[in-house]
Amino acid sequence: MRILSIALLSLALASANGVSNAQEAPAARISAYTGAVSEAQLRADLTTLVGFGTRHTLSDTVSETRGIGAARRWIARRFDEISSTCGKCLDIQLPAETITLAPRIPNPTEVVNVIAIQKGTGDPNNVVFIMGHYDSRVSDVLNATADAPGANDDGSGTVAVIEAARVLSQHKFPATIVYAALAGEEQGLVGAGILARYVTARGWKVLGALNNDIIGNSISQNGTRNSFEVRVLSEGVKATENPQQAALRQRNGGEVDSPSRNLARFVDRVAEDYLSDLDVKMIYRTDRFGRGGDHVRFLEAGFPAVRLIEPGENYDHQHQDVRTENGRFFGDTLDYVDFAYLAKVTRLNVAALAALALAPPAPDNVAISGQVSADTTLRWSAVPGAAGYRVWWRDTIAPQWQWSRKAGKDATSLTLKDVVIDDYAFGVSAISADGFESPIVFPGPAGDWYEAPAAPGQPR
Repeated sequence: MRILSIALLSLALASANGVSNAQEAPAARISAYTGAVSEAQLRADLTTLVGFGTRHTLSDTVSETRGIGAARRWIARRFDEISSTCGKCLDIQLPAETITLAPRIPNPTEVVNVIAIQKGTGDPNNVVFIMGHYDSRVSDVLNATADAPGANDDGSGTVAVIEAARVLSQHKFPATIVYAALAGEEQGLVGAGILARYVTARGWKVLGALNNDIIGNSISQNGTRNSFEVRVLSEGVKATENPQQAALRQRNGGEVDSPSRNLARFVDRVAEDYLSDLDVKMIYRTDRFGRGGDHVRFLEAGFPAVRLIEPGENYDHQHQDVRTENGRFFGDTLDYVDFAYLAKVTRLNVAALAALALAPPAPDNVAISGQVSADTTLRWSAVPGAAGYRVWWRDTIAPQWQWSRKAGKDATSLTLKDVVIDDYAFGVSAISADGFESPIVFPGPAGDWYEAPAAPGQPR
C-alpha cells in the first residue's frame, strides 16, 4: 500500500496541528532496532532448528538430538542465552497442557509452549506478543517419525521470534513483550489456545499480537518472485461479537474496523514510516481461504491479533514428505528459504513490536455522536501516560486512515466541525511524549480494543 498510503499519510500529517516533527525521534529509535536484525543469526538459528529432524507435536520428547522435545529445550536455551546478555531480563516459561484432540491428537499428549517475558517498565500487565509455531509436519498429519524439516512452516516464524527477543531485549519498553514459540499448531492451533488461556488467567491487557507463520519464502507456486511485500491478514468483524453488538454494527457500521483490522493498519503504517524495502499488503480475511493460524485462538479469546505471511506460498514446500517425483522436489527444507527476505519481515516485526510497546495503550471507551448534525464528536477515556490524542477519519471505502486532528493531554473529547458523521469512519489514538502513537480505535463495541468474553475458548 506504499503509493496510496504515502499520499494519504501526507494529507494526515498536513492536518495534524503542529506535530510535523513528531516522527523524527521515533524514526531514529526504530531504525536502531531494525538495524540490529542479523540475517546470519536467522540462518544459524534456523539451521539448528531444522537439524532436529522432525518437530511434530507427537514426536520424540526424550532425545536430545531429534524430535519436538529436543527442539523446545533448544529454544528455551536460546532464550536463556539472550537473557544472559541483558541482566536476566527474560522470564522463560513453559505453558503446557495435556491434550487429547481427535483425530490429530488421538492420545493424551503434553503440548508445551516456550515463551520469554520481557517485563515492561510501565504497567507490566500491558502486553504485546510476537508468535510463531515451532512444530512441523509432513503429508500425513499423524506421521510423527518421518523427517519434517519445517524450515519455512514455521521455522521461519520461530527464528523471527528468537531474533526479535535478541534485538529488543537490549532495550527497555513501557509495555511487556512476550516472545512465544508455540507447539501443536499443525494439530489444531493447540498451543495458541493454551497461551490464550494462560494470558486470560493472568488478566493481561493485550495491546496486540503478531503471529508469524510462513514468512521465509519469496517465490510462489507459479514461480513469481516477490521479496518486497508481506501479507497481513486480519478479521473484519470480531470473533467474540454477540447478537446485540451485531445489530448495532449493522446499523452504525464497523464491518472493517475490528481491533484486528486496525492492528493491521498499524503494522502497515509502521512499514510506511520506518522501512523502505518492504510493503504491507493488507488482506481483509482472518486467514487464507478455508485455512487458519494461531492468531485465530487469540481472536476467539477477544485479543487483537494479525497474521504475517509471505506474499505467495509454494505448496511443493509445505506439508510435504521430503522426496523427488519426476524430477520435481517436494519438502520444506532450508534450500527454499530466502534469508534476506526473512530478515526484512523480521525487521518489520521488530519495528511494529517496539512501536506498540513504546506507545500508550489504545484508548478505551471510544464513543461517537453527531447524527442529524454538521459536526461529529468523539469521546474516550483518559489513557495513563498519554501526552495527547489524535482523532482520525477516512472515507468509508478507504483502506487506510486519511485525516487527523490532534487533541491535548487532558482532552477526552474532540468535535470535528463540518465533518458529517454519515460520510466517514472515525477513530482515536493515544500519543506518547516522544511521539509514539497507539493503534487507532473505532468507536463502539465493533472497535473496542479490550473487550473479551468471560471465559476463553477451548481447543477444537
